Amino acid sequence: MKQINSLGHKEAELAIQAVKAEAERRKKPVAIAVGDAHGELLALLRMDGAPLPSTVIATNKVWTASRERKPTGEIGKAARDPQTGFPMSNYGDPRYLGWGGGVPVVMNGEVVGAVSVSGLSEGEDEELAKIGIEAIPGSVKS
Repeated sequence: MKQINSLGHKEAELAIQAVKAEAERRKKPVAIAVGDAHGELLALLRMDGAPLPSTVIATNKVWTASRERKPTGEIGKAARDPQTGFPMSNYGDPRYLGWGGGVPVVMNGEVVGAVSVSGLSEGEDEELAKIGIEAIPGSVKS
């Protein structure tokens, strides 16, 4: 029997609040998603003024980062590599995407979920997602 450790709603709330506070400080509205170890949604916030498509994108980023156990930007970079890359459709599910901003949450060497941000540049999205992860007690700081 295998036991799966996963984020819960308390950790999701902490991550959402940390990202929201920093995004408000920067005056940059975003969508923020937190998912469990399987990538299923625990929490989602689209701040007033965030682009409407950012809700679906944030949800798909969190799903991809959790399922693949790596940042979405790395997945996208590998897919675009002319030597070894392959179409994202090869993953077999349209929810997989390779835009940066989805980051797995690691505790005790195990991916227990992910935090993602959408609505800004890939770099800013990832930076904000990492702020959310840092707000979760016991997570590995990246």
